[in-house]
Amino acid sequence: MKVVCTSTLIAFGEDELSAYGDLDIDFQVIDGRDEAALLAGTADADALIVVEEDINRTVIEGLTRCRTIVRCGIGYDVVDIEAAAERGIWVSNVPDANYREVAVHAIALALAVQRRLPALDAEMRESGWGNWFVPGVHRPEAQIFGLYGLGRIGTRVATVAAALGYTVLAHDPAVSAPDAKALGVHLVGRDALLAQSDVLSLHVPLLESTRNLIDRDALAQMKKGAVLINVSRGGLIDEAALADALQSGHLFGAGIDVFESEPTGTDNPLLGCKTAILTPHAAHWSEEALSELKQKVVEESARILRGEAPRSAVNRVGSALASAGPRAF
Repeated sequence: MKVVCTSTLIAFGEDELSAYGDLDIDFQVIDGRDEAALLAGTADADALIVVEEDINRTVIEGLTRCRTIVRCGIGYDVVDIEAAAERGIWVSNVPDANYREVAVHAIALALAVQRRLPALDAEMRESGWGNWFVPGVHRPEAQIFGLYGLGRIGTRVATVAAALGYTVLAHDPAVSAPDAKALGVHLVGRDALLAQSDVLSLHVPLLESTRNLIDRDALAQMKKGAVLINVSRGGLIDEAALADALQSGHLFGAGIDVFESEPTGTDNPLLGCKTAILTPHAAHWSEEALSELKQKVVEESARILRGEAPRSAVNRVGSALASAGPRAF
């Protein structure tokens, strides 16, 4: 059987590939950054391992014997889930390899923005000292940390934020009030979350229902002086509207790890916002997370190739349904 990794960004070694065990596997790596390369390199694959390549309907319809597409990470918006389901191809992700890293990054961005760390550092380097007396800096105990989404990552962020002293609110229609209460989290409606949060951190998948979730109107609903954090997907935010909210002073700052287009262009208006901390989709990274991710990706593809049930499928084969139950935000 042929397994194709569609990216050269991640190197799989013998330790990870040993998970295929006694399966007769021809493991190949291609540079799938363009559709022609994907079509040529994946047509006869039994399984695909995908990093960030666009596995669209055209690519999927060119697969002659593929049984599974496994995404190296949590998000799976690079794969046309509906097209895969129609052709009986399982699509899986790895939801638990790097959620701790992403949660830490969200908290780190929130604290760095709120404590003005980049500005203080820049002033020190420029003149040997800086202005620490700036309005808008508050202690966690006086603030509300809002979570838009309370899945695995959001739950981790909630725990850390509460430990720092924040009051934690969340909006997530898929979470029950008793489960939220057990976490020490207060569930509220969308409008209340936007209006009350001093820090608003996004933890939802990119779906058609969540695209531009934080648009100009949503930003206007946010509390003046609030901070917006996004470590999920760039398409959740209207970047031009966010830049305007930052430049006008309506928001105190933002911490953004993901962008509408990646790499983002030099004309992205957020690059000119001094109160924004921007990182290059790095929230998932740690050496431990990468090792665990590679191991679990191979194990998932091996599991399906053996005819076993997938561990973390995000679709239902033989159905046009896009997923096994996305959250209705």
